[in-house]
Amino acid sequence: MATDDLSLEEFGDSTAVTLADDGGEKSAVDLAPVFDVPVNISAVLGKAHMSVAQLLKLNKGSVLELDRKVGEAIDIFVNNRLVARGEVVVVEDRLGVTMTEIIKTEDKGA
Repeated sequence: MATDDLSLEEFGDSTAVTLADDGGEKSAVDLAPVFDVPVNISAVLGKAHMSVAQLLKLNKGSVLELDRKVGEAIDIFVNNRLVARGEVVVVEDRLGVTMTEIIKTEDKGA
């Protein structure tokens, strides 16, 4: 397991998943202080650029053309940072997102 990988099946006091770290083995229980930290998650279907005049002409029923094609992966952001790509799915009567690719970025300045 790489030093930046963490795989947790479930969160809980009995979780026995470990992290590889220079300081030794750690369990998921060691992460308990961050479990309640709120994060903002956004699933971006696509983007469109328009002038204010064009924006003001939009009304109910207007179609807004996005920069993505049907079936193309959507971007998933956590706290405005791209972390994954995925697909839109329907779960019962709600929309959801299935992550199909995790984006790993090098941590700069840390």
